[in-house]
Amino acid sequence: MADVEHQLRLLRFENFEVDLRTGELRKAGVKQKFGGQPFQVLSILLERPGDVVTREELQKRLWPDTFVDVDHNLNTAINKIREVLGDSTESPRFVETLPRRGYRFIGELEPPVLQVVPIVTVEPERGSRSRQTWLKIAAGVLAILVFALAGVLAYRWHRPQRPQEQEALTVIPFTAFSGVATSPAFSPDGSRISFAWNGDPKGGAKGFDLYVKAIGSETLLRLTQLPSEWISAAWSPDGTQIAFHRLAGADSGIYVVPALGGPERKLRPTRIAGETGSIISWSPDGKWIALADALQEGEHIRIYLLSTETLETKPIPISPQCVSEGLPAFSHNGEYLAYWCFRSVAETVLYSLPIAGGQPKMISLFQASPGGLAWSADDKRLIYALSHGSSGELDEVTVADGSTKQLAIAGSASQPTVSSRGDKLAYSSLFTNSDIRRRDLLQPESPAVELIPSSRAQWNAQYSPDGKRITFASLRSGLQGVWISSNDGTNLVQISNPNYESGSPQWSPDGNRIAFDSHPGEHWEIFVADVAERKPRKLITNISDVIRPHWSRDGKWIYFSSNGSGRMGIYRCPASGGDALLLSKDTDAMSPQESFEGKTVYFASHEKKSTLKKVALPGQPGTESEVEGLPRLSNSRLWALSQGGIYFVPADAPRSLRYFDFATKQVRPIFEADRDFGGGLSVSPDGRWILYSLVGKNSDIMLVDHFR
Repeated sequence: MADVEHQLRLLRFENFEVDLRTGELRKAGVKQKFGGQPFQVLSILLERPGDVVTREELQKRLWPDTFVDVDHNLNTAINKIREVLGDSTESPRFVETLPRRGYRFIGELEPPVLQVVPIVTVEPERGSRSRQTWLKIAAGVLAILVFALAGVLAYRWHRPQRPQEQEALTVIPFTAFSGVATSPAFSPDGSRISFAWNGDPKGGAKGFDLYVKAIGSETLLRLTQLPSEWISAAWSPDGTQIAFHRLAGADSGIYVVPALGGPERKLRPTRIAGETGSIISWSPDGKWIALADALQEGEHIRIYLLSTETLETKPIPISPQCVSEGLPAFSHNGEYLAYWCFRSVAETVLYSLPIAGGQPKMISLFQASPGGLAWSADDKRLIYALSHGSSGELDEVTVADGSTKQLAIAGSASQPTVSSRGDKLAYSSLFTNSDIRRRDLLQPESPAVELIPSSRAQWNAQYSPDGKRITFASLRSGLQGVWISSNDGTNLVQISNPNYESGSPQWSPDGNRIAFDSHPGEHWEIFVADVAERKPRKLITNISDVIRPHWSRDGKWIYFSSNGSGRMGIYRCPASGGDALLLSKDTDAMSPQESFEGKTVYFASHEKKSTLKKVALPGQPGTESEVEGLPRLSNSRLWALSQGGIYFVPADAPRSLRYFDFATKQVRPIFEADRDFGGGLSVSPDGRWILYSLVGKNSDIMLVDHFR
């Protein structure tokens, strides 16, 4: 006979299901991207529905012997719980906060679903142990199994959530040209690859054009003759044409060109800026081209379907949580369109949309920037690229359950493409470097001096208030960190925690401290390090996911941008920590800097092709407005205030440093660089010198044969 003992439960409330055995949360049957400490906190609350669980109890359960910022960790966990459950602080349906006490689960739990494990007991033979003895032994075995399983669950909850890595893949170069070869796309039969390349010396003009090369051949076919800022392409289903998205000022738009060469035809103009945002996809039935664009000036970027027959566009259904969308990819069977939803700079969501009709389905959530998307041949998985600082990796996610695996590919990778048969994978492998330069503003025609030479990328150098030292971001130790040196590049010291990605350093007015952003956990935080002690301390404030700090001129405040959901904008808080005050609700605002007279804060709106804005500080007259007469910036970091104006790099001339005069509202050139500017500009306190970085890029198309 068999006795049954109950094991771990499935807990249900409304349309949610919590599986304590696997550590998973599902909504309407769909697995949510939810784990770690937020799942642990929710599980503890579900143990005692209706009861108050104090903050002290949670601390003892989760961090008994570890020095951590408990308040911050708990607040982050509760916010994540409310986000995934669609709950609110003001009108909670599931999790209620009791100020200064703790939390309790107030939702209505359904009767628990009990997962069972049969324990088979054998009737004792004559002369053997009694039935009660056997039951005690069985119960003891069960207790051991449950205890062991609890240990496994604890490990699941505490271990880092990284994609499982596959066996190493054999990778060979498809291109080996000087310059940047990128944006690969397979022909329908998988025999050819189109790509963008900026290294052709013919004609002398610099920029990307579209090329086609067959696998196993070195013969190169050039399809376009207009060097552009960027090109992304997609083949027609019959292989006779290639659609491409060109970024080239007034010539930006969607085009088609015969795959064997011939005149190109423009289908429609576009306004989008940015390399990865220009990716397009052609539907297998040939009727639609999916693209990301902003139809009206100043609108957020959305995904549209362009009819190849009528050239009309229609938007896809969107999630209200998406600030923008991009990187569309049609499935091989034409039934779905996958794409990325951008909730903030640090949080992206992968969606799948049924083409025949319906709403987008969330596949998985990520805390990184995507760099491409492609379907597997069977349409069961998506291959995608994620960017971590200046490097990228290729992963795959199973569409049905959101489980991920990392592809074992060395080097930085982006923009994957998979052949229709699924036997080949191609991607762009980019190698980027940037070095720090110093130039004399009184003699800008004189050669620049390279400071702090390194084979690793370095940028965002900033002069100290006395001009004797420099702080900058660097990859010289492997992970992006914040460093200090003398103004000639000697006496190098890292000031950020070497275990955390950190950047955007800024000196305090007295030169004794440096504020910078860092990523110690799920979100970006701001830290302040004493230069003498070299020990970073987190800036405690009520706003989460904060980046790009900047000090007020009197040192009393720190300005920053927030990427927190529903809280994006420009803020300031006391330099010693405290509640932050919202200064601008611009959801694209970043990189704030206070004016020299301390009455205004300038900031960039949008990451690339930024508009510079200003907003009056509390108690000062004026409203938020654009800086009249100043052209758009190349990116949000390429500007620096001086007493009389602004040094900046314009969007339409990314290799030119210029100066905007406040008094005359006139712009004059300073010097031309031989490469694009990297992040950050800094003018010395005496106005004599300027620090900047220049970017060097090389990229090849890499090929994985026998991918599946």
